[in-house]
Amino acid sequence: MDSQVKSKKSPRQYRRRSEEERIADLEQRIEELKAKQKAQEKKQDPVLKEIPKIQKRLRKFAQFAMDNNRPDIANSATAFNSSLERILRSEMAPKPAPPALEEED
Repeated sequence: MDSQVKSKKSPRQYRRRSEEERIADLEQRIEELKAKQKAQEKKQDPVLKEIPKIQKRLRKFAQFAMDNNRPDIANSATAFNSSLERILRSEMAPKPAPPALEEED
């Protein structure tokens, strides 16, 4: 008996997007693609490609300074390495798109 009973659901309501909404969505997509393209171009920047190599060498140098009782130099090298890391992250991270304002019906 239970298999014969069908629950009646109301038909799904669809809301067609207006032309303005579709245009706004497409413009947002264009901006996202432009940001992605800029990020790809930055990945090919030869200076940014060298940063990880320099960071590795700075870590070795900081350890060498600590091993030779020079924590002041090790701290300076570590601080510079941290600043390079922040620069690398900010350059490689895609810029967030501004939040879109949505209209309520």
